[in-house]
Amino acid sequence: MTQQLPQVPPTEADEPELTEVRNFRDVGGLPTTDGRAVRPGRLFRSGHLAHATEDDAAFLASLGLHTVFDFRNEADRKVEGADVNLPGVRNVNIPLNDPADGKEFWKLVRDGEIAQLREILGDGKAAARMSDSYRKMIVERTSEHSRILHSMAEESVPALMHCAAGKDRAGLAIAITLLAVGVEREAIEADYVKSNDPHRRYKVRRSSTSPDAMSPEVMELLSPLFDARVEYLRAAFETIEATWGSVDAYLAEGLALAPETRERLRERLLTEA
Repeated sequence: MTQQLPQVPPTEADEPELTEVRNFRDVGGLPTTDGRAVRPGRLFRSGHLAHATEDDAAFLASLGLHTVFDFRNEADRKVEGADVNLPGVRNVNIPLNDPADGKEFWKLVRDGEIAQLREILGDGKAAARMSDSYRKMIVERTSEHSRILHSMAEESVPALMHCAAGKDRAGLAIAITLLAVGVEREAIEADYVKSNDPHRRYKVRRSSTSPDAMSPEVMELLSPLFDARVEYLRAAFETIEATWGSVDAYLAEGLALAPETRERLRERLLTEA
């Protein structure tokens, strides 16, 4: 049975139709456990900005951004290019995975034949790999996530966070930020799965020229890699609790986020109490 997730407060009415920047949205409006909400215009998320058109860039420049956090690694940036320059905006690259991690795996995803894809992705292997990657980002990237939150508490708001598709690395960094300011867990999950909306999804491209390169079976095998499945995010949450015991302990011990720093972050991102 498909689990029903709560609806995020609607912001789509004002959401722009960007031509070459996918998965863009303002996370403003998400409710906190103490009755406040994320202030609109303070925190945005998207896919990469490397192919932004002039109109896309003009819209992004109008947001009054202080910082764009780019979580892509060197390999991503080599393929897609550097982000477009926005006047007066600081660009900060904080890779959230190793450029060499899974290099051969992703080569098979792009170029492999169907038998190879069945071997590496079938029988739940693709979804398991995704959940595992989220667990690893929690325990192996504490310094990077700490840097992001400290930067935002000091000066980096309004901010836009992105990776390649704006789904996994950006999705997790956004989720951690929202946890830090007390956003309701269900609202975080509901925002996360919005990356599955057809107009937001990453476009699957394959180099293979075989007749079944984009067949229904291949697309089904690949889908766990390109979906935003709530089970992935919950794997991260479960890892936080299993490793540190609670979100508060994770923030304080894992990310070295002092109470006063966390309060500054809340002041920058949330509506008035």
